[in-house]
Amino acid sequence: MNAIPVNDRLGTPHADAALLLIRIAAALAFLFHGCGILFGMFGGSGPTQFASELHMPAVVGYLVGLAQVAGGLAVLTGILARIGAACILLVMLGAIFLIHLPRGFDIGKGGMEYALTQLLIALALLLAGAGRYSLAGLLPPSLRKI
Repeated sequence: MNAIPVNDRLGTPHADAALLLIRIAAALAFLFHGCGILFGMFGGSGPTQFASELHMPAVVGYLVGLAQVAGGLAVLTGILARIGAACILLVMLGAIFLIHLPRGFDIGKGGMEYALTQLLIALALLLAGAGRYSLAGLLPPSLRKI
């Protein structure tokens, strides 16, 4: 029996549906956390409090919140999904190295388990793109693959 090479499966309806589900899961988490940071929604601290907890200037809170909200929207819609995934990837690198790494891997102890998972999801979307089930088709052809 001949096995189908993994690369030949990309672009199939099943792969595109899987990418859509992954995009939805990642985007919901980032929209939730980003709105908490950027707008103080859902019990979030808002940008200035978020930044002060990290002993950083307030602009960091705005940038992190914006990266999460814009990245989440881009990943959810598939419009500029790779740029959105790059935003999420950068935020997760910061979260891992500035907050979670000293606490180990276990999320129950404040570790990097969840942040690393989201980083890897963002990296996968950066590599694969949004897939067929996205709104990227509304963009000019030159912007559809970004």
